[in-house]
Amino acid sequence: MLFFYPIETKAADDRLNTEGINMRLSIRYGRETKDFFVPDRNYMGTLRPKHKKGVKDPEKEVERALHHPIGSPKLRELVSSKDKVVVLVSDISRPSPSRLLLPPVLKELAEAGVSNKKITIVFGLGIHRNQTEDEKRALVGDYIYSHFRCIEHDVENCRYSGISSKGTPIEVFAEVKDASFVIATGNIEYHYYAGFSGGAKALAPGVCSRRTIEQNHRRFMDPGARPGKIRGNPVREDLEEMARKVGIDFMVNAVLNPEKQVIKAVAGDVTAAHRQGASFLDKLSRVCIEDKADIVIVAPGGYPRDIDLYQTHKAMEHALPALKHGGILITVGQCSDGLGVGPFARVFDEGKRPIELVEELKKQFVQGRHVASRIAHIHLNNEIFLVSDLSQSTKEKLFFKSFNSVEKALSLAFDKKGKEATVWVMPFGISTLPSV
Repeated sequence: MLFFYPIETKAADDRLNTEGINMRLSIRYGRETKDFFVPDRNYMGTLRPKHKKGVKDPEKEVERALHHPIGSPKLRELVSSKDKVVVLVSDISRPSPSRLLLPPVLKELAEAGVSNKKITIVFGLGIHRNQTEDEKRALVGDYIYSHFRCIEHDVENCRYSGISSKGTPIEVFAEVKDASFVIATGNIEYHYYAGFSGGAKALAPGVCSRRTIEQNHRRFMDPGARPGKIRGNPVREDLEEMARKVGIDFMVNAVLNPEKQVIKAVAGDVTAAHRQGASFLDKLSRVCIEDKADIVIVAPGGYPRDIDLYQTHKAMEHALPALKHGGILITVGQCSDGLGVGPFARVFDEGKRPIELVEELKKQFVQGRHVASRIAHIHLNNEIFLVSDLSQSTKEKLFFKSFNSVEKALSLAFDKKGKEATVWVMPFGISTLPSV
């Protein structure tokens, strides 16, 4: 939850107290909150989605969506008792409310005559780390984890399923390939180069091979690959074509507010239902601004969005439209899991300069490393300050400055940009998209 109000206070650093009045703010930091102050004279405001309360009964909202599917017959009318069903769910790095989405879906399958033994729940890892038993159980709930087969996607056990028109080899997890009926679940939010999460992303990159993921993600520097964009976005178009070729038979997605509460569910055809959910989100989360700021303080929105630097970086992308060229981007993410996926984390052991990482990407795309190159690209045009719980030894490897508190980062930012520098605050960076 975000609190902001002017108070009379003595700031921790006198340079933040130029007129004796500061704005006190509190943003999510992991599973906790972090308080900080911004001088009133510099504070332009807080950018966040329009407020919408979570529905009173999330499972009933999912049931409503299942009973009124978009572009598709009802789930119970599509599936049969003979089907071998796979349900795709998100891993621990995503805020998808799988334990709320699954019960109504499994109820529909039961009413269609599908036995528990014919249902497999697959956690889509992409190239993320494997999860602990406790994490998997927490994602789907004790009952489901105990009564259904729940397995993780294996990026090394994928089978060829053709090629997309953009030249992407389609290699899908064997368990999904062998299923006769595939259901995608997830949540819809902005994605910095796929336009939006959710929909077909449950399949690609969720349960595809490393080669498929890398080939699709190569297009992330294309001008059309940006948050909030679907039509003309080569990444989104490619992954949706892959989903059509492999066959996602039904989809159930949730739209969440910044408090991670369900505000809407959509179900039905994997493309048509996703479009309605994305449109609903966009009307709430796209924020129009007239002026950019010298400094933007952005946080992903707490756990799991700031679970590591790899995930935290996404908030940086959404903050850029609100930041003047050459500005300072103060990114606040706890990073309890450290840097993130192996190829990304290893980049920082090499001591390469930002320009070297950007040039490297032009010559060769390597999954994981591409995010380090993207962060380097941001840093070359602006300056990144990171507030995190990363270890001191890890911070020393980074090519941008690290801090333990927002106020220390902001103090140095004012030293660099001047005492009149303007500041936007984005407490839910992954859920907010500024538009000038």
